[in-house]
Amino acid sequence: MIADIRPWARRHPRAFDAATAAALCALAVLSTTMAQPPRIVRWPPPAAACVAVLACAALLPHRNRPRLTVITTTACTAVLGAMAPSFGYEFGSNLTGPVMAALASLAWRTDSRTAARYTATAALALLAASALWPPGGPQLRPEQVGLAAFTLVPPAVADSLRSRRDYVTAVEARAEMAEHTREEEARRRVGAERIRIARELHDVVAHHITLAHAQAATADYLLASRPDKAQQVMHNLTATLNSALGELRATVGLLRERDEPHGPPAEPAPGLTRLPELIASFGQVGLTVTLTQDGAAGPLSPGVDLTAYRITQEALTNVSKHALTTTAAVHLHYTDSLLTLTVTDDGPPVQIRDTAGYGLIGMRERAHAVGGHLHAHPRDDTGFEVTAELPTLAYSPPGRPAAHDKDTP
Repeated sequence: MIADIRPWARRHPRAFDAATAAALCALAVLSTTMAQPPRIVRWPPPAAACVAVLACAALLPHRNRPRLTVITTTACTAVLGAMAPSFGYEFGSNLTGPVMAALASLAWRTDSRTAARYTATAALALLAASALWPPGGPQLRPEQVGLAAFTLVPPAVADSLRSRRDYVTAVEARAEMAEHTREEEARRRVGAERIRIARELHDVVAHHITLAHAQAATADYLLASRPDKAQQVMHNLTATLNSALGELRATVGLLRERDEPHGPPAEPAPGLTRLPELIASFGQVGLTVTLTQDGAAGPLSPGVDLTAYRITQEALTNVSKHALTTTAAVHLHYTDSLLTLTVTDDGPPVQIRDTAGYGLIGMRERAHAVGGHLHAHPRDDTGFEVTAELPTLAYSPPGRPAAHDKDTP
């Protein structure tokens, strides 16, 4: 039955409050007609009936003014207790119903400290009203103490229910926040993976397409005058395109399911050991690259090794596309904790290249991803210089402040 009343009470809160006040009012007025042992012996005294009606009517605004409701119902009920000896009715729990309902509403809508303070004050006021005006002078009887104690039960129950409601609400909020955090983390990881794959694709495509374009243009130029040389260039073009397709397959393969059966074995990620091969590929399009090294080459983590290779590849690709020169230099400087990679050319002075594209952006992101940083700027006299400082040790944990790029015009 209670389960059937609760949905109705939620839909019609004012009607529920009015019905509760009317029921408590009828019970209080009926109590003024009875004597002990319980039996009806009189008509309701008009003064007591009016005070009982006022006490129950004060319950109606309890949702908006719970404190005022407690004060009003306590005062009216105390008056009923003081009038009880004069009219001969018993000051019992039936008369304190409005106070208990008001205290329960206060405990449900406020904090525990406020509810405890008002509850204690109301209980003492009712105890005083029943003890100060009995026949024969003030006296304290056990049933009066029991009545005051009985008043404490509804607010205690309401406070317990409110605490449970707040706990459930907090648990639901934490669960929702945790779900939102998981979704944000998943989106962040997906975005980072997309950026990584896009960077790989850009490096592979930019390098090989630049070489293929230069080789195709050279072959077209030599085709009429030196067909044997053009045939050799076309042979190199085919090798370049095959290499491009192989790296594209390996990169796009990252998007496939890991458990895809019978897939071809992935080619190892390129590193600095393949720098001579990379430099030779640029020699096929007329760019002579000099490789020098200082310090003993120590072991690098796979991420740093790949990053150094890709930065060199992208920097030489930019030289081939923009520098208007046929020579470039790559210098590797090793220390115990740092690899400094420098790519320079002797082309005419220019401003920072590829600022609107993804070349320098990709190199910066790669350097930051392994805990290093990158400088890209025109040289003082002529040409352009790209310098990447990469840690030779393991990558530091996330949260380390990223180093600032220095791009000097």
